[in-house]
Amino acid sequence: MGMSTNTLISTDVAIIGAGTAGLYALREVRRAGKDFVLIDRGPLGTTCARVGCMPSKVALHAAATWQARHAMQRIGVSGTEQLAIDHDSAWGYVRSLRDQFAGNAAAHARKAAGDKLLEGSARFLSAQQLLVQTPTGTVQVQAKAVVLAVGSRPVLPAWLQEVAQSSGRVLTTDALFEQTHLPPRIGILGLGVIGLEMGLALSRLGIEVVGADLAQQIAGITDPVVAQAAAQHLGQELPLWLGQATAVEMAADGQALLLRAGEQKAEVDMLLAALGRRSNLDQLALEATGLALNEHVMPTIDPATLQAADSPIFVAGDANTLRPLMHEAADQGAAAGFNAARFAQQAPVRFAVKVPLAIAFTDPDIVSIGQRWEALDASQILIGQALGQGNGRARIVGGSASVLRIYADAQTGRLLGATMLAKGGEHLAHLLAASIARQETAAQALQLPYYHPVLEEMLSSALQDIVRQQPVASAYPLGLTLAVG
Repeated sequence: MGMSTNTLISTDVAIIGAGTAGLYALREVRRAGKDFVLIDRGPLGTTCARVGCMPSKVALHAAATWQARHAMQRIGVSGTEQLAIDHDSAWGYVRSLRDQFAGNAAAHARKAAGDKLLEGSARFLSAQQLLVQTPTGTVQVQAKAVVLAVGSRPVLPAWLQEVAQSSGRVLTTDALFEQTHLPPRIGILGLGVIGLEMGLALSRLGIEVVGADLAQQIAGITDPVVAQAAAQHLGQELPLWLGQATAVEMAADGQALLLRAGEQKAEVDMLLAALGRRSNLDQLALEATGLALNEHVMPTIDPATLQAADSPIFVAGDANTLRPLMHEAADQGAAAGFNAARFAQQAPVRFAVKVPLAIAFTDPDIVSIGQRWEALDASQILIGQALGQGNGRARIVGGSASVLRIYADAQTGRLLGATMLAKGGEHLAHLLAASIARQETAAQALQLPYYHPVLEEMLSSALQDIVRQQPVASAYPLGLTLAVG
């Protein structure tokens, strides 16, 4: 959008952020036939495509391809020890696919917005007035409603910023995929989903990796059985320093970083800080809107409408920190766009929030569905458990370490949630999420067919475990329902 200094634009909806949430908001605004302006400070291309879910999966897949040479030996293939990998070439492949994903996302944003794309940094003058600084001048935007889909940025605490500045050896997850060279030793600080996925990908590619986290569990797992199984199994691939603060300093030779946690220490050539992300809302001068803001510069946001208090401002995606996942950003963007487009005509519509679903693609995957372990009263639930070592397909495909735990209401058997470390967990998760969304009981979920031999039989085993624990048993065979007519 070519703009000169002090241009004034009046529109129905201003959308700030052309990521996943912003583009889904735009879809709904256009569907409502409303005028809009899409504002983005760049670079275009969603967080998912540029630095998140897509490039990390490319890295994991490339690493799995290289790691497959070990399995070849078990079936009589010789000579695999002669194979070599060029890490920079491997990472070049990851980056090239990343560029394709990000380029497609950027092109989609430009096509969707057309001449209503305004590239620049925005800040509020009032709840319905924005000032946008573009390369060609300042633009004022007057909007009836505003959707904030400004995303998030990596957290880098002050003490680590000092190390980063003095050493030049600290990366955030946003910078990782910009690297053209991978050093032989990398430390991972923070073993949430992103840190763990990237730690495993780098380790499987042949990089010497050490991972550290102040938390006792990896990937935010709260079910103690699954947490222990995950740490034990994945800890065989890279050292996991858990439950201790990690100090980072320049090594004596000045050519590396020294990590210390309790009695443990290691030298690394580069440190990846995967300490979570924080909302970019604090960069918009939200105080000018009149909204009440907390200490994190966050307004109160209704998760069903995405409205900030009773203002004409709607906040979607990572920016609101409610459930920072791509599929959630899409849903929230659509809800925010729908309500923003109709703000002047009707009260915001309340949309149901879908069943929570989170997946770490760690192979075996770490998955949480529905209500989490720590939110449940142990005395009011039944737990159905299944192990990979009891599933024929899991044993064939290297998933013997799998552990599935399903939670159900103790009185009714209604499915509430689940946690798993499981081969193929990404697929098991969607079956469970569908059952939970339909408010099925364990007995009802068992009425589905379960083929043999498949990983899904683990669901059948865990569901049977729940039904067997229920006080009132059915007179009919487990999993069968009566014919109609």
